[in-house]
Amino acid sequence: MIYLYVKKKLMQAALPDPVRPVRTRRDTDMNEASGQSGLKGIQEVAAQLGVTHRTLRFYEEQGLIEPQRIGATRVYSRREIGRMQLILRGKRLGFSIREIREFLDLYDTDPDRSEQTARLLRMARERLADLEQQRLALDETMDELRQIEQDCTAKLAARSAPK
Repeated sequence: MIYLYVKKKLMQAALPDPVRPVRTRRDTDMNEASGQSGLKGIQEVAAQLGVTHRTLRFYEEQGLIEPQRIGATRVYSRREIGRMQLILRGKRLGFSIREIREFLDLYDTDPDRSEQTARLLRMARERLADLEQQRLALDETMDELRQIEQDCTAKLAARSAPK
């Protein structure tokens, strides 16, 4: 039963929108009764998140997500998709995989999310401080490069001026 559901979902994901079969009330009831509603195949999840299949497999290998398997097919629940969204946001903000793992581990063990929120606050403040330092270093480098540009421009202008 579950295999047929996953096969159907994967086939639907591969069909263009106008050809997709209409979902019936019976399909919905069957999916909810089997507890499998919301499962998506790797292609559908990759497209939804804007990542490659390899990216999803990488985070699975790292132990950050744990998609279910039906045969050789990976299927992702809403929980795994939500975790991937958090992972991608963490990477975009510059957090390491280790930091993201710590944050996700807190999510599983901290029911009221207070420890997770406090940890996120500390991580955000640390990341902001790092970025401020990088901004200062970039500003100094850019100022120095502008000065070099001005010096070189002046030297070239002096050499090409009529004597």
